Amino acid sequence: MPDNILVMTLPLPFPELKANDQPVEVRLFEGDFSVFNGAEVICSTALNPIDKDYIAQLPDSIKLIANIGVGYDNIDLAAATAKGIAVTNTPVVTEDTADLAFALILASSRQITSNEKFLRDGQWVSSGQLGNLGKTVHGTQLGIIGFGEIGQSVARRAKAFNMTILYHGPSRKSEAEIALDATYFENLNDLLAESDVISLNCSLNAHTRHIIDAEAIAVMKKDAILINTGRGQLIDESALANAMKDGHLFAAGLDVFEDEPKINDVLLSLPNVTLTPHIGSATTQCRTAMASCAIGNIIAQLEGRMLLTQVN
Repeated sequence: MPDNILVMTLPLPFPELKANDQPVEVRLFEGDFSVFNGAEVICSTALNPIDKDYIAQLPDSIKLIANIGVGYDNIDLAAATAKGIAVTNTPVVTEDTADLAFALILASSRQITSNEKFLRDGQWVSSGQLGNLGKTVHGTQLGIIGFGEIGQSVARRAKAFNMTILYHGPSRKSEAEIALDATYFENLNDLLAESDVISLNCSLNAHTRHIIDAEAIAVMKKDAILINTGRGQLIDESALANAMKDGHLFAAGLDVFEDEPKINDVLLSLPNVTLTPHIGSATTQCRTAMASCAIGNIIAQLEGRMLLTQVN
């Protein structure tokens, strides 16, 4: 039987852990797969790709990958399942991520980034101008792609701004439609053409990768606003950069990126693009809840109990 050994893929500030009243040994993976020998659990994050080749090198003692984050697209779920490894996530980020998504809607619409730079650069004083004009948020049409918990939470915030809620996903969600007075669009292009603001809140998979590409952007209104707090690879970033550079789309608000932490140079240079460094869950309360959820799964595995949030 394996000992109480946990391998971390990043040096996270976990407290001292115990399982079955015995201390848990914590190791850090730094590229040498021998560190996994005798271990039962890996704790990973969205920044740590765990593909089939990685999983093939793991010893049979590994029984759980406890991923910190609501998403788990960084893990080859099929390969883990085939090797008898459970995968868990931390689905406690809904409200904080929805807060940030709506913050990006407001910041992008009202051109907060460019207006702050205008002020900090002293242009308000030197030019006598009043800054850059934004767009009204209230009363507009919000198209949500991915109407799960986070998408619905964004919709609840939008209702306070009297926004009309449109949504697209693989299936209708009738109860949520009624509760939020939302309209389902089976055809994505129809939603894109109608929406003033588009918010990406879907998971990343083979069907949603580059769901926003050059063709999709061309369907959007010329003065539409695109928001992404989901996953960076939902957007073809080169296509977005080209469209923004050519003046198609009023603004964009991005918290996630296709090749993060590397950011497209064009997007970095444009004043009407609001950028944040993947901080959807970056509040003290949310990160504490995520760590607690991950630790709960880790201890459950080591003590032979049912996992809290298994996804495979």
